[in-house]
Amino acid sequence: MKQEIYENIMTSIKQFKGMSKDCDKMLRETFPHIPPDTLSSILALEIRRRMKFSHAKLCSQGTEYYERYTEAISNGESIGVLVRMSEETGLSPALLARIILENHCEQNKLTTSRSEITKLLRDTTLIEDKDLAYEIYLYFSLYFQCIIYDDQYGPISDAVKHSIGQEYEVKLQNYVSERNIAFLNEDHLRLRGYDKTPDIKLEVPVAVNGFVINWIESKALFGNEDVHKKYIKEQFLSYWNRFGPGLVIYWFGFLDTLNQPNEKKFIIMDHFPENITYMDPKSVKSLSL
Repeated sequence: MKQEIYENIMTSIKQFKGMSKDCDKMLRETFPHIPPDTLSSILALEIRRRMKFSHAKLCSQGTEYYERYTEAISNGESIGVLVRMSEETGLSPALLARIILENHCEQNKLTTSRSEITKLLRDTTLIEDKDLAYEIYLYFSLYFQCIIYDDQYGPISDAVKHSIGQEYEVKLQNYVSERNIAFLNEDHLRLRGYDKTPDIKLEVPVAVNGFVINWIESKALFGNEDVHKKYIKEQFLSYWNRFGPGLVIYWFGFLDTLNQPNEKKFIIMDHFPENITYMDPKSVKSLSL
């Protein structure tokens, strides 16, 4: 993706006021030529970045938000208080729900450990305050509240993200198997004692567009500068040091600027390669003599 198009998408996201579902719909209508999965991935990455930096601020203002919530309940406002607060503040409903619940437990001298709060969020029947339980989990009319309605941040979002990641890892393994390329997956490598492992380690290297690769990593998201730098530091360099050069697939696209022509450690694509050159067994045998 060209940088200019990416910046236009980011500008639309930053200017939008409302829920992530509505923003996702707006992006699909504004950029119909961009695959929906790509737009959703860009949006999700921005929301997670935003929540990461706003979490500390939200925690410090937790008491204030809790007072606003209890006042709204006392005034008899209809269910959906947290969603409306989220729309006003631009904060994730799931994150806002956690802060409200933490303050509720603290005010009522209940446990406030992170594990217990997470347990309550996952099973709201354990929350004694029925109004707060409804706000966090249940739905009113056609609109899901907080955790259900917030599709880009929270436990359901994390579960969906993990599921999609696994789906594309299986998709990658199927592609490799269909082309009769021998490989080891992460489970095989861990059994051999490797801690950091790519999704696919080729038993015999192949060349993709003339670039020899020894491993393939599947990423079911959009590759922007921040994401790519993080993965280089935490994963790709380790793979290169142990196994040599490889291939990274960002299934939902990536910025054109990430592909450096002089890069020797790995190449980047948004699909499984078609131009594959297999190693000639005869040349391998002759080299080993």
